Amino acid sequence: MELIILTGMSGAGKSAAVRYLEDQGFFCMDNMPPYVLPDLVNGFYKGRSGEAFTVSKLAFVVDVRSQEYLDGFSDAMAQIDDMGLPYKIIFFEASDHVLITRYQETRRKHPLAKTMSLTAAIAAERTKLNNIRSMATNVLDTSRMSENDLRLKLGEIIEAGENSGMVIFVESFGFKYGVSVDFDYCFDARFLPNPYYVTELRNHTGADKEVADYLEGFPETGEFIGKVTDLMKFTIPFYIEEGKGSLHIGFGCTGGRHRSVYCAAKAAKLLEEAGYNCILHHRDIDKEAARYGKTENT
Repeated sequence: MELIILTGMSGAGKSAAVRYLEDQGFFCMDNMPPYVLPDLVNGFYKGRSGEAFTVSKLAFVVDVRSQEYLDGFSDAMAQIDDMGLPYKIIFFEASDHVLITRYQETRRKHPLAKTMSLTAAIAAERTKLNNIRSMATNVLDTSRMSENDLRLKLGEIIEAGENSGMVIFVESFGFKYGVSVDFDYCFDARFLPNPYYVTELRNHTGADKEVADYLEGFPETGEFIGKVTDLMKFTIPFYIEEGKGSLHIGFGCTGGRHRSVYCAAKAAKLLEEAGYNCILHHRDIDKEAARYGKTENT
């Protein structure tokens, strides 16, 4: 059975996640008090006839709407651990500013805002969810994600669960759009020569041969990628030994279009050649072109 617990801040994207998981064949149940989870999981796992894996994909949403029942989350997950079932706890996060904006746009009411302001309710929710957040196997900051970005991320997480061994997510991004909170490693490629300042390369990306040839013309590029991959090859076996199922590596440049894209792709290729399962994602490669109809500085 594939079991996923969706949790996190109200307004951070759990409803969109449920829609995606349902499309992927998950049986989803919303607003579940933690204390009922062990019995439900056990029931779905064994089935009415006693046959195992009656439901192969199961997802529950647990959040602050459970109020005082949240205190039982740790005990509930311990009971599920005793069943020997693997699971993922995906915690959805977003900045206060983004959450407030989303609530204002949708005119929805925060679950804790009955006796306090929205700002105070968000702060109280963070406090109530601290323990659950510390138990999360994945933290997704949706502050700068579109729903399509969110679906892509969830797809990566599900794929990681379907493969044996560690899955390594290698992602390029632009610092101007913010740094994801779920990076295990984050490398800054802004010290490398910038293809943006070469007129004929400006409208290309780091996925193009022209940009790759340019960057590879500087010895520091190859040395940087070599040192990063050497570090990963050294640390990954220890992470696997500790039972870590996935590793998230970020490469950033200013806009996420040239240098970071090249570095992420090159590192992913080298790690795959070393025998690791890598998923490559370029978060911001098209953002400037889509927003302004032209290419900006990377």
